[in-house]
Amino acid sequence: MPKAKYQLEDFLAIVNHDGKEFVTAVHEMLTQAGYKPKIQVTKSTGLQLAYHQPKVKSVAGIVCIFFVLNDKLTIRIYGTNYKAYPDVLNNLPEKLVNQIDAAANCIKFADPERCWKGCMGYDLHINGKPYQKCIVQCFQFDVEPDTMPHLAELIQCESQERMTPVV
Repeated sequence: MPKAKYQLEDFLAIVNHDGKEFVTAVHEMLTQAGYKPKIQVTKSTGLQLAYHQPKVKSVAGIVCIFFVLNDKLTIRIYGTNYKAYPDVLNNLPEKLVNQIDAAANCIKFADPERCWKGCMGYDLHINGKPYQKCIVQCFQFDVEPDTMPHLAELIQCESQERMTPVV
């Protein structure tokens, strides 16, 4: 049986009204930058929308994933270049910083043998406070009207860093 092919409209059909414009704006920003969208069904999140960096086939090529969890639009941003935009992190609203704080601590910092081989965790500071967080949960946020501009800025910064050629 062939896998179903999903379109952006299929994903938007499950997103609440407030989130549709945001998802569409992020979609346009990332596709114009050359990222490839992929919509699929997963066991843990159901229908999800991910954006993959061109020519990077691993998880490392994913910029962000949208999914609906408990009827809330949620985003996971893979901020591998977080060190390049500390001002953006330091200006996150308390609501988003609290979600980072609530994320699981990275077990690799305590025991390098306990996590998957490619994991490096995030060792970051926000407003002087250190966080050693799991790369899967660190930048996973509920998407709400008041946080959308900050999330868009994070995505844009990460996208630009990834697409900037290394000299």
